Amino acid sequence: MPNDRVKLDQIFQALADPTRRAVLQRLSGGAASTLELAGPFDMALPSFTQHLRMLEKFRLVKSKKSGRVRTYELAQKNLQVAEDWILDRRKLWERRLDQLDAFVLKMNEDEDEE
Repeated sequence: MPNDRVKLDQIFQALADPTRRAVLQRLSGGAASTLELAGPFDMALPSFTQHLRMLEKFRLVKSKKSGRVRTYELAQKNLQVAEDWILDRRKLWERRLDQLDAFVLKMNEDEDEE
C-alpha cells in the first residue's frame, strides 16, 4: 500500500501543473511529437521538455524516438490509478450524503409526528 500511495502522490504532483494537464489533454487525441506538443506554449523547448520528462518519469506518458523525432503517447495504466482513487472518494461521499439525507428525512418525519 505505501508504494501505491507514492505512485498516487507522484501522479497528482504531475497533474498539479496546467502545462502538464494540457499535454495530457492533447495526447488524449493521439500521439504527438515534442514539437507538436510544445507549439501552443510560450516557453523555451528545454523548459517544456522538463514537463515531458516528469510525465514520463511518473509513467503518465511513454515515448519512442525515430531518428531525431521523439513521439509521446498516453500511458493509460497510471492515469487509471488516479481515476480509481477519485471514484473511490466519490463513492465514499455519495454514501455519506445518502446517510445525511436519510437522517434529515427521519428528523423531519419525527417533527411532523409531534
